[in-house]
Amino acid sequence: MDQQQDFSKQSRAETMIPARKLVWALVAAGVLGAAGGAGALHAADVVRTSSTAVAPSASTSDAGSAPQNVALNTTPAPTTSTPAAPATQAPVAPAASFPDFAEIAARHGAAVVNVSVMGTVKAQRRGPMPQIDPDDPFFEFFRRFQIPGGPNGQGGQGGGERAIHGQGSGFIVSADGVILTNAHVVRDAQEVTVKLTDRREFRAKVLGSDPKTDVAVLKIEAKGLPVVTLGSTKNLRVGEWVLAIGSPFGFENSVSAGVVSAKGRALPQENFVPFIQTDVAVNPGNSGGPLFNARGEVVGINSQIYSQTGGYQGLSFAIPIEVANKVRQQIESGGKVQHARLGVTIQDVNQTFADSFKLDKPEGALVSNVEEGGPAAKAGLKAGDVILKLNGEIIVASSDLPAMLGQMQPGERVKLEIWRQGKREELSAKLGDANDKSEKQANDDEGGAPQGKLGLTLRALQPQEQRESGIRNGLLIEDASGPSAMAGVRAGDVLLAVNGTPVTSVDQVKAVVAASPKSVALLLQRGNDRIFIPVRLN
Repeated sequence: MDQQQDFSKQSRAETMIPARKLVWALVAAGVLGAAGGAGALHAADVVRTSSTAVAPSASTSDAGSAPQNVALNTTPAPTTSTPAAPATQAPVAPAASFPDFAEIAARHGAAVVNVSVMGTVKAQRRGPMPQIDPDDPFFEFFRRFQIPGGPNGQGGQGGGERAIHGQGSGFIVSADGVILTNAHVVRDAQEVTVKLTDRREFRAKVLGSDPKTDVAVLKIEAKGLPVVTLGSTKNLRVGEWVLAIGSPFGFENSVSAGVVSAKGRALPQENFVPFIQTDVAVNPGNSGGPLFNARGEVVGINSQIYSQTGGYQGLSFAIPIEVANKVRQQIESGGKVQHARLGVTIQDVNQTFADSFKLDKPEGALVSNVEEGGPAAKAGLKAGDVILKLNGEIIVASSDLPAMLGQMQPGERVKLEIWRQGKREELSAKLGDANDKSEKQANDDEGGAPQGKLGLTLRALQPQEQRESGIRNGLLIEDASGPSAMAGVRAGDVLLAVNGTPVTSVDQVKAVVAASPKSVALLLQRGNDRIFIPVRLN
């Protein structure tokens, strides 16, 4: 019996020592913290002891075994109170979920095509350029790149036509060969070639293009082609993963990924498109290619980049697929794309304007001019009105309005919620055709003004000035200083209204300014444009 108990003690010691060595080794390596190491040692002691003490525990005749049994029995709550497994294993954070870009590229890459174009444009006339001496260090440069006037270059006069070559991308939306791309990719093209990933090439026909949205529809004679799945931007969130496939610099079927940086971006001269901004690497040649969401659905057409170098700098812009698909449907059904217009000149509402017009917050589209006889004029819209909603949709920035109107049809009736003279009103308007005239956003060119709280020197227009300018009512600004000058009012501007109230006398101006403690909004005629300029009075 003594030998059996001695063997048990020896066996317990042999099994405990390696366990302790292992735990302290893990602590030293940083795998376990000090507290975790102590817990692990305690757990190991309990587990090992209980497993090796089973045989001798039946006999109590040996006094030497008593202290050991007491120690085991006085361990706080038996082994069930000590979670052995968690104590010896560090917690593992759940794996982050990433989209399977490889799967998206493999599944839809074959539906992305390379688009190459050839055409001619009129060459601008240039004066004669001197011939380059063969010993000149720039001789080889001019020869290689065929610079006009250089060695082997074109004639010095530069008239006539010159050939153009370009490349872009596109994607197949119909198995019978309908392809979407950018309008600027095929602009001035006399020959368009589409190349598939299996290296087959097809001469493409341009079914139609819409410069206002930069969308074009091509058709190739083929059947059974792979197609992409079209998605929606409605549920696309800022920060969501997106993937681009295209031909940057001619490198076909290149894949790049990033996230959505913003939605509803307005770009200069691109009033009809609420762009998706991303940080996906897009370069020349990517234009017209698809932008996929994490589910492998096309949510946009890569169209533009913001760059000071001509290459990618982290700002890429895509046309929402809903805009592109609407253009496609119109082209396929009638070959012509129509956009609606309201017939107004608008500008953003900033905080100063909001204060001047007593708006709760700076949002909406401020009407600075209404086209005479246009849809807005017929609906009763006036300069100084702030359009807050179109068909119930809130207009946050002025650029939202043209983008909304651009997706509507001429002749369609819309409801406008406006802010006029400190209260909300509703108007109904029948939209016109944007192909006749386009919506205009005013340039907020800023200039100068003088005298009094406002800093303006004003006088009534002379009859001759009224005839020459076509302005019947208003005050000529002879000089500008102080707050008005800082805001950008210029001598020679004609003041038409203050805070939406038409003015024909200096006294009217003083009365309105006196009732405006913080700021005023001046409606000015500057040349052929009407613009609002906010002026802070303090």
